[in-house]
Amino acid sequence: MKEKVILTDCDGVLLDWGYSFDCWMARHGYEVNPNFNTNYAMAQRYGMDKKDAKRLIRMFNESATIRKLPPLRDAIKYVKKLHEEHGYVFHAITSLSSDQYAQHLRTKNLIEMFGPTVFERYIYLDCGADKDEVLYKYKDTECYWVEDKIDNAEVGLKMGLKSLLMVHDHNRDYDGEAEKVYSWRDIYNRVLEQ
Repeated sequence: MKEKVILTDCDGVLLDWGYSFDCWMARHGYEVNPNFNTNYAMAQRYGMDKKDAKRLIRMFNESATIRKLPPLRDAIKYVKKLHEEHGYVFHAITSLSSDQYAQHLRTKNLIEMFGPTVFERYIYLDCGADKDEVLYKYKDTECYWVEDKIDNAEVGLKMGLKSLLMVHDHNRDYDGEAEKVYSWRDIYNRVLEQ
C-alpha cells in the first residue's frame, strides 16, 4: 500500500481552514487578538473561553462555509500531479465533525478542487478528535502522512508512517523527527525522491 497511497489531513494541509475561519469569525463580530494572531489555540487567538472557542469551531465546521474552503498554497497543482502523472491516491483523514451533512460538504469541496478520482477514501472524525485509532489501521505501512498538528504528526511516526509536517506559524519552531515541509511542491519532490 505504501507505494501509491498518501494519507493526508485536510485543514491546514489541503485547505486553508485558518483563513476561512478568521473570515467567518469577522463576519460574526469577533476580532483576532493581535498579541496571539499566530496562535493555533483559537481561545487564545480570539481571547475567549476554551468552551466558547470549541463551540464556535464546531459551528464553523458544520456551516455551509465548509463547502467552499480555498486550497492551501499550491495543493491543487501538486496533489493532481502526484495523482495524474504518478498514480498516487489519497486517503483524507479529517477531524471535521460527526455531522453527515458537514462531511458531505467537505467531500464536495475536495472533489470540486482536486477531482473525483484523487481521493480513494474519506475518513471523518468528530471535531477535534484524535487520529491515533485511524492511523493505527495504517501501522507500519510506511505511507506518507501529511499533517499540520504536531501531536498527530508524531502519532504517525509512532505508527511507522513517514510524517510530513506542513509548516505554519503555530508549528514553525518544531524540532522533532517529523520532516517539515512548506508546500505541496516540497511534498511532491520528497515523494518522488524515494
